[in-house]
Amino acid sequence: MNTRVVVGQYYPANSIIHALDPRIKFLASFIYIIMIFFADTLLSSIFAAFFICVVCALSKLPIKLLLKGLKSIIFILSFTVVLNIFLTPGETIIFEFYFLKITQEGLIIAVRLAMRLVLLIISSSVLTLTTTPVSLTAAIDYYLSPLSKIKIPTQDISMMMSIALRFIPTLMEETDKIIKAQKARGANFETGSLTKRASALIPILVPLFLSAFRRAEDLACAMEARCYRSDIKRSKMKVLRFSKRDYLAFLIVLIYIIGILCIRTLVIFY
Repeated sequence: MNTRVVVGQYYPANSIIHALDPRIKFLASFIYIIMIFFADTLLSSIFAAFFICVVCALSKLPIKLLLKGLKSIIFILSFTVVLNIFLTPGETIIFEFYFLKITQEGLIIAVRLAMRLVLLIISSSVLTLTTTPVSLTAAIDYYLSPLSKIKIPTQDISMMMSIALRFIPTLMEETDKIIKAQKARGANFETGSLTKRASALIPILVPLFLSAFRRAEDLACAMEARCYRSDIKRSKMKVLRFSKRDYLAFLIVLIYIIGILCIRTLVIFY
């Protein structure tokens, strides 16, 4: 497994989270991401972080694998934190040097945004690491199925979303191979002006696009050879059914929602 890109990969394990119905996991992840934006206080953010930590422990996912998934957002995370620390106005000044000013309000907002980004990536990674692409496609198709009544090709949409998610690590691995091959031929991507470094990316992008189109064509041919059609009702080899543990998981998600809203209401009230 290429651990540089976590989103889109599946990590097999014998855990409670892996055994849950993919529809419950997809709905729970969607609700969790929405509720993160309601967690606008430090206490509610800690509660959201504690909840996802418990889920990660139950899923038996390696901590190193989840932490490596955060490498892709280090630049965005650092950039966001620095901007909020120095550009957020506030009354309580902690540090001031000429036009640079660090306020207590800026630090609080920076920490809150950093926690949100980290929780978003971890929750998305847990969903894909504990759910196979086939199961994830079935879950997306289940929630989009009402749109089929108005002639929207929901099966095509769910299949495209699943394939796009699945090919993220594949394309990243292909990019890494191309970069190493170009470096072995003497290419330099780290020095020079911005224009030079941008033009140096052309030998990477051209073979990457060719490889992506080739993979897409091979996949289309394979699907056609297996008589895949989206305009007919397809049967499923594994029929999804809710079990007691799925209802229990949904009840826990409801408790999480109530907890976030109660903490938010109490903090605002006091």
